[in-house]
Amino acid sequence: MLALRKAGAGFGLEFQEVPEAPPPGPGDVVVEVEAAGICGSDVHAYEWTGGYEFMTPHMPLTLGHEFSGRIWRTGTGSGWAHGTRVAVIPFVACGHCAACRADDARNCTQRQGIGLTRDGGFARMVRIPARCCVAVPDAVDAELAALAEPLGVGAEAVLTGEVGLGETVLVLGPGTIGQAIALMARRAGAARVIVAGRADAPRFEVLRALGFHDLVDVAEGPLRDQVMALTGGRPVDVVLEATGVPASLNEGLSVLKKGGVIVAAGIHAGALTLPLTEFVRMRHQLRATHGAARRTWDRVMAHLAEDPEGFRPMITHRLPLEQGIDGFELARQRAASKVILAP
Repeated sequence: MLALRKAGAGFGLEFQEVPEAPPPGPGDVVVEVEAAGICGSDVHAYEWTGGYEFMTPHMPLTLGHEFSGRIWRTGTGSGWAHGTRVAVIPFVACGHCAACRADDARNCTQRQGIGLTRDGGFARMVRIPARCCVAVPDAVDAELAALAEPLGVGAEAVLTGEVGLGETVLVLGPGTIGQAIALMARRAGAARVIVAGRADAPRFEVLRALGFHDLVDVAEGPLRDQVMALTGGRPVDVVLEATGVPASLNEGLSVLKKGGVIVAAGIHAGALTLPLTEFVRMRHQLRATHGAARRTWDRVMAHLAEDPEGFRPMITHRLPLEQGIDGFELARQRAASKVILAP
């Protein structure tokens, strides 16, 4: 079968013919992939920017960690029936470390990443542990189910930031994770959601389609000036970062209220220089978020089932797997928002 793979350290991806997914062992399933999204992390791996060196020992590797499909084959004790529609949690806990023994699989110290350290969803079939599957509601089609992973990341960021009813939230970054954060902040009760980006017209159009109109283009002026103009000079309650640019955190801190929370969700190739004296005097709280807890996936599926069409504008391009490199270039050049590949 055809697979889109990272073959070695350096720029680029390759299409390779690989064997069909092996029969599932006990507790495993084989998923027939119906829709797989190109993530910003996939683009970083494609470009081979800093922070993805951990993938090197696992190459060649089929990418793809945002995907949905149907159960095609089941191993003993999997608990799933043939044909069941599922989305896939892309992290595999070891089951043996102290965190796993404490029923805290999200903090597993030896976890693997589907599409990052083991073969993922940019192929027709993939074998995964059955416990990584989440049932997809009838109202949610395959391409929307493939959004569950980034939506979960956004929902977890909002939970980490403790976004509350009536608050003003600033989201840094208008890409898929920024969009997911904005959507989940609104669902958490934020009265105002401001989204900032830089010369990112296609993604701003997606945000408008999702119902967000307080958009700040930092290519047109300083972030602080534009945000304060929108708020009437009032600092924001929470800042949620999804840019991957360390300096954007300092910009976010410049408009954050005293004692406010800023959450880093982006993956950063460089270090952050933090003005600690000001940070301490303002009692700002810097928190980090990564991935999503299992209960957050359930919450996301419920949101998708309640209003499936409210999330569909996030998807701007749909391509067959054979055109996957074109999809990566669209995402890399920021000409697309979410690209969905159909294996």
